[in-house]
Amino acid sequence: MKDTTAIFSLGINNPTLYEERDDMATWGEAIFASRSTPSSKLSFASGKCENIRSHFIKTGQLNGNDPWLPGGIVALSHDLGIVTGSQSVRFAVGYVREKAINYLGAPYTGYYRANYSGTPEAVTYFLDDYQDALRESLKLDLELSTKAKATAGQKYADIVTLSTRQAYGAIDLTIPNDSLDIDNTLAFVKELSSDGNLNTVDVIMPAFPIYYVMNPDYIRLLLEPMMRYLAAGRWREPYVIHDMGSHYPNATGHDNQQAEPMPIEECGNLMVLALAYVRATGDREWVAEYQDIMRPYADYLVDNGVEIAEQLSSNDAAGPLANETNLAIKAAVGIKAFGQLTGLTEYSRIGKERADLFFNQRLGTDQQKTHFVLQYPNKPASWKIPYNLYPDVLLDLDTFPPEVHQMSSAFFKSVRGEFGVPLDSRQDWAKSDWNMWLAATFELDTRNEFVEDLWTFMTNGKHNWPFSDRYVATSAKGASPGVPILCRARPTVGGHFALMALNGPRSLWGTVPGAMELPNTMDEEDFETQREEL
Repeated sequence: MKDTTAIFSLGINNPTLYEERDDMATWGEAIFASRSTPSSKLSFASGKCENIRSHFIKTGQLNGNDPWLPGGIVALSHDLGIVTGSQSVRFAVGYVREKAINYLGAPYTGYYRANYSGTPEAVTYFLDDYQDALRESLKLDLELSTKAKATAGQKYADIVTLSTRQAYGAIDLTIPNDSLDIDNTLAFVKELSSDGNLNTVDVIMPAFPIYYVMNPDYIRLLLEPMMRYLAAGRWREPYVIHDMGSHYPNATGHDNQQAEPMPIEECGNLMVLALAYVRATGDREWVAEYQDIMRPYADYLVDNGVEIAEQLSSNDAAGPLANETNLAIKAAVGIKAFGQLTGLTEYSRIGKERADLFFNQRLGTDQQKTHFVLQYPNKPASWKIPYNLYPDVLLDLDTFPPEVHQMSSAFFKSVRGEFGVPLDSRQDWAKSDWNMWLAATFELDTRNEFVEDLWTFMTNGKHNWPFSDRYVATSAKGASPGVPILCRARPTVGGHFALMALNGPRSLWGTVPGAMELPNTMDEEDFETQREEL
């Protein structure tokens, strides 16, 4: 059967649209497919397991397409004939949801459907594109490995290559299901392994370094659903909304005003993310469209960024705090970012003054000025990793002086556990994304220690699930170090790219000092040779 594509599409009885059970969709179809090749004969069957296996054992082929019954199977087989050399065939396994996301009541579908409106066309292309896709994938792997290694060594390269798929895998890139209009593309990201929110701002924030390095347009695509919602006036609180929906895949907003409140966190995040996108792309039109929406949130940071009411930060597992120093740092950097974004110098001045208050005037440091404390003004003997300093460095905002990073670099060498530095002095657990953010602000020796700590956790063999961004870093409180905690498969591991992001936006596709330059044309054997040399 020349040029034959066999596709089995399996769905559940009585599907429930836009719902999930145990992180699995309760609508859509599972796809099993293959395509004939010039050197193989494709056969396929569905039906009772014992009948299909018996027939295949006797004839070497599959035949039959009986209706699905409980305990039934689907099967695909290629007869390669007499094999005299290496041959390969391709199988496809996937999941299709025509209506992928519910955005404010309108169905959005996968971006691919702009070119392949039906599943058969998409699957056929997917199978035929294998060779080109493999070549592009190998090239991406090699580009990433070489440039990450040039940035911070082989162990850092190991970390980011393991993080890449996870950071993108949580994203749905979508277009309207009715018009299939690619000019109306939106991206949605699931807050995996926690509460299943959509487009949580403080999930986009830690992940954004990977998008900054690889494709900064993703920052806008992820923010756009929220920006449209805010512009419509449906969220009436004076601070930025936490997420676009409580339960994936329903990005329906919070018209009841009942989203999880993280006022300083999300306002500061929006300012930084917007500036990072514009710095990377030069897209001033996007800023002009939403500047009036963002300004009240910048004012919220001005009005509430010193005497901070008790509230959560992104690390909600640690509980709420009043006057948390790291949030005050975020407010200062966010205010300065808005000033840079809009050219409104008053905001830049205020951001700088806030930094002076918390560092030079020591409101946020211990008396000896060796580190930032967890809370002010009473300043108990405490600390928290000040990862919100990272955007100040990445975007050259100069809100805080260089002495801040020298101070932190020296201090955090002294509080490392067996697998790194915990989030703060109350905890025994670390956040890998924030630790890489902070490491990017450090002097090289401390930076390399942080990379070593994360690599040691990643390779310790104490976990059998996707990369966890939260884990026990020290045995000081009696727990077994190096063990992951709850969080897994989260896109926040995109924050591991914080060091690479210092090379500049889209730097994966540019020149990185010390990185090997790859030829424009390479085949699979060339890629394997280069990989071995690495």
